[in-house]
Amino acid sequence: MTSLFTLEKEADAERLVTVLGESNNDTIRQRAAEILGDLDVPDDEVVDSLTTAAQDDPNAAVRAAAIDALDQREAVEQLIAAIVGEEISGSRAEWARAEELTDALTSDQPELRMAAANVLGRIGSRSATEDLIRQLSDPDPRVRSRIARALGRLEDKRAVSHLAERRTDEEVEVRRETAEALGRMQGDEALSALLGMLNDPAEAVRRIAAGSLGTFGSERPLDALIELLGDKSDAVRKAAVFSLIELLSNVPPEKSHELRETMVEKLSTSEHRVVVTSLVEIIEEGSQAHQRRNATWLLGRVTGTQNRWEAIETLVGVLDADDGMTAQFAVTSLAEIGGKSVETALLEVLSDSEATTDAQAMAAFGLGKVGGERSRERLDDLVDTTDDEEVRKRAFSALSKLGGRA
Repeated sequence: MTSLFTLEKEADAERLVTVLGESNNDTIRQRAAEILGDLDVPDDEVVDSLTTAAQDDPNAAVRAAAIDALDQREAVEQLIAAIVGEEISGSRAEWARAEELTDALTSDQPELRMAAANVLGRIGSRSATEDLIRQLSDPDPRVRSRIARALGRLEDKRAVSHLAERRTDEEVEVRRETAEALGRMQGDEALSALLGMLNDPAEAVRRIAAGSLGTFGSERPLDALIELLGDKSDAVRKAAVFSLIELLSNVPPEKSHELRETMVEKLSTSEHRVVVTSLVEIIEEGSQAHQRRNATWLLGRVTGTQNRWEAIETLVGVLDADDGMTAQFAVTSLAEIGGKSVETALLEVLSDSEATTDAQAMAAFGLGKVGGERSRERLDDLVDTTDDEEVRKRAFSALSKLGGRA
């Protein structure tokens, strides 16, 4: 049998539909439904098969996965229509569609309640908030989790206190969706609720709570995030570092300097290797300029002796970053680390025939901050031999800081 991974890679909707309808393995059918929800294939047969699975599959987890897959494909209304025997018009005004769907939240069929919650969250009409809140105590945990998800999508702060009551729900999936929803709400009440979820026994809940704390624009989570650097889960530790970086971007400007100083002071006394490795990962793989910039700034200020070379190599690697601020921060971070190792790394950039002129210009600039006699001699030679005006300018400036030409 061809693996689900292969079917997903090949976007083989036809065979995935067959697996969903015919496999005897609940886990395989569930995964097939999840993949079908993600496939970018305009195929009515996919929607029909998911609609059938959502109603008729003998396994509750498969039915739930099929409902979520229909939501991914924005086709849950077809399931609702199949269950109630009446079409839900997608052309009506959002508030009218929401009003039409709220009755389904109290249906005797949990699959219909789940489907209605998904659609209400996607429609985004806050007229449904009160009805969704009332169903947060639904007896079916699959419904409760999707109610929480829908409320998170609506981002209506009226729901915060009610979501906070689900922090201790007996089902992990409900707590996970609650953490996701609270992370989207913002505000002090939501922040307090999330801070209260950092000790959750489930890794997924702690990870989501930790990963959301950096978006609140408040310095309150700082100590809690630093404490999470000792969490037994690598995923949670990385999420904490990510949120620390986000804090640097999201706190009010008037608090930024104090937060940076406090963060550096607290992290500098930490021996958690995850700090450096996570910062390196953000710098090398991050897609957002502000994340890479702040990670670059922080890396040089929290690097200890154990992670020194890893940090130096990473910072040298972004000396020619497209974002000029990241390149500038790389130089200042290298200067913060300092020492012969940094000087050697920068000198190697000047001697590397494959290094860009941007990298060499910044390396010359950095040598003016950390260099000694051997740097002075190399820069003196560079001023006379380089063909690049920016490199010459940077080398001459650095040379003057080291005592000038011989």
